[in-house]
Amino acid sequence: MSLRGIKAYQKSNVKQEVSTADPHKLTLMLIQGAMDRVAYAKGAIERKDFVNKSKFVTKATSIVIYLRDTLDMEVGGEVAENLSALYSFIVELINEAHFTNDSTKLDEAYSLLEPIRDAWISIPESAKLEAYEKKTMAASNV
Repeated sequence: MSLRGIKAYQKSNVKQEVSTADPHKLTLMLIQGAMDRVAYAKGAIERKDFVNKSKFVTKATSIVIYLRDTLDMEVGGEVAENLSALYSFIVELINEAHFTNDSTKLDEAYSLLEPIRDAWISIPESAKLEAYEKKTMAASNV
């Protein structure tokens, strides 16, 4: 199978996952996507492939900024505020790595995203359902 065929299959697979995912799964997919792009950017720096480094850095920062900007500060309170600050710091690290070609900054960004992803994975199913129901109820009362 050609590389083009593989990429087309991967895209359709991701689209299928997104179309059937709940908000928890979507957030998890975004976090993992950011981590993947950070890792790809690191590889690009090491290969001195600065065109692809730029693409991966742009994608990683876009994802992390989206995660930050979609935090519900009213519901999340202090946890959401701390997570927002952490996401902002991660964006700074990624951008610094981009400007200086310092892959250790990408390692640091990855190591900060990893426990966030692991925490999302460990959320019990009952808590996910409860949060989704609360969000749905709040939206219907508006």
